[in-house]
Amino acid sequence: MPLPRAVSRLLKWVVAPVALLGLALGGFVVLFVGPWPSYREPAYDNTATLARIGAAAAENKGDAPQRLQAGWAERDITPPIGTPLGGYSDRPNEKRCIGIHDPVYVRAIVLSDGANTVALIGADLLMTTLNIARIVWERVGEKTGLGPNDILFTTTHTHCAPGGFAPGLLADYSLGTYDPAIEELIANALSEAIIEAHANLEPAGIAHGEVDAGEWIYNRTNVEGKDPSLKYAVLKQDDGDTCYAVRYSAHPNTLPEEFLEVSAEYPGVLCDAIKAKTGGMAVLIGGAYGAMGPVTPKEGTPVERMTAMGQGLAERFLTVDFDALEFDTTARVRSLGVTVDMAPMQGRPWEEAPDWRFSPLFAHVVGLPPEGWIQGVRVGDIVWLGLPYDSGGAIAPEWASAAAAQGTDLWISSHCIAYCGYLSPDEYYWQDTHGYDQYYEWRLMNWFGPGQEAQYAELKDKVIAALAE
Repeated sequence: MPLPRAVSRLLKWVVAPVALLGLALGGFVVLFVGPWPSYREPAYDNTATLARIGAAAAENKGDAPQRLQAGWAERDITPPIGTPLGGYSDRPNEKRCIGIHDPVYVRAIVLSDGANTVALIGADLLMTTLNIARIVWERVGEKTGLGPNDILFTTTHTHCAPGGFAPGLLADYSLGTYDPAIEELIANALSEAIIEAHANLEPAGIAHGEVDAGEWIYNRTNVEGKDPSLKYAVLKQDDGDTCYAVRYSAHPNTLPEEFLEVSAEYPGVLCDAIKAKTGGMAVLIGGAYGAMGPVTPKEGTPVERMTAMGQGLAERFLTVDFDALEFDTTARVRSLGVTVDMAPMQGRPWEEAPDWRFSPLFAHVVGLPPEGWIQGVRVGDIVWLGLPYDSGGAIAPEWASAAAAQGTDLWISSHCIAYCGYLSPDEYYWQDTHGYDQYYEWRLMNWFGPGQEAQYAELKDKVIAALAE
């Protein structure tokens, strides 16, 4: 029996198109979002990346170092009120700041042995993104000749510095709505600081060490392992001018997401306290922030607790007997920076379903970088290592201890140009998570599958060896 004409028309012009649209939308979601089955074994291939490291290291010049030279400079990047703040995805007021608690800066140190020259950056930012790095490479390269091989970008990772400096869905989620004016503010300040530091090069010496500051940091996943060391390098020009580079790994998120004022957070207090006591510029080189939470006093407002932490770290640093330091005036300078071939994306956002992941194409939808980045700078027996993660704070001490046994003082940093999520210990990748922090650190923010620790351990060893050759 034929269907009534009205029913036939309904099926033809309403039900069928809706069904086809539903199938198309469903197919789009599965193809570009997921869920897809997780892969179980490491899927990275370091062959090409290792070759790039060797080639980049070969660009360094000279066998015998000449007299070490050092210069430094800073620029203010305090943004206008109304600028979005980087960090805290659920921040109110569209992340837009309503005031200035304290200024934020970018700081640059330039070091040269007469043959090779490098720049170390410590910026009061959540992270460094590729669009910023490209502008800086171009502008600084025109004035100094420094490029991607020679500039190590690190950030203090304060969650109260300007955002809005990078395009894309993922950047919008973390940094707020993209604003080309803020991109220009930051890129211009970084470029000017490096160029001025380069112009300020003078004969100098370098000394370095570390003090224990474990009481100000904890592993927020409730497992063993944290990065307690406050590393330092002291640069002294022959005329007596001094600069202090320090490194620490506790997350600068002592101020809550409801806090809507610009602030350099505890790193700003730390650097200001060092300068007030010594007269020299202080630069915080970002540490291994992954899983590392700050420990502040229990009493007081968030600002008071943040301030107490920064002052406490400064007091610990100032226990160093600077008069007893031995300065190396002929330290060899070498550097390299290369892209890293990453494994296929394996974001696993479903807490109760670890065997399912986002589609690999999801990375293109949200603007996840297709490549990682690794940077190495050696000055004497210090190696600064920049990684494209919130680098694992439980991993860093093990790597540093192994390097120390070979005579290298290894400083592991985070947020170097690309951002690839969290670098967690491989042993936790398939473990059950117990509470939000473990789920966040080991699963939600672990974006490139099992074996990331092993992948970057191999690359780290190659960088250290290549810079020592």
